[in-house]
Amino acid sequence: MDRVLNIIAGFSLVLIATVLASVRREHIRVEYSVSWLVAGAALFLLSQWRAFDRQLAVALGTSDVAVALLMASGAVFVMVLYRLSLRISGLKDSNIKLAQRVAILEYRLDTLDEKTKTASAG
Repeated sequence: MDRVLNIIAGFSLVLIATVLASVRREHIRVEYSVSWLVAGAALFLLSQWRAFDRQLAVALGTSDVAVALLMASGAVFVMVLYRLSLRISGLKDSNIKLAQRVAILEYRLDTLDEKTKTASAG
């Protein structure tokens, strides 16, 4: 059990380091990295806090602390992914609206250009 918890702690540290490196290289925006950093820190703290892990296992109805921790961390990561999915959906809608506005502006410019050419020719 301790080995699994140590592996989870190592994974959380790798996650935190990867997110920080991505922020430094500007591969991920800071506002999106915060949820991943919080999730990684929470996973690390939970993997090291043995008394809480035992209480969590009892609350979730399992005898294995590692399974309880994996269940809790899975729930946290699902919430992070859901939050990011909402943001991506909003960005997609914004892109569609922006593309429609650009198309309308292009149409108006083309129409105006045709009117200008017709007026100058006539």
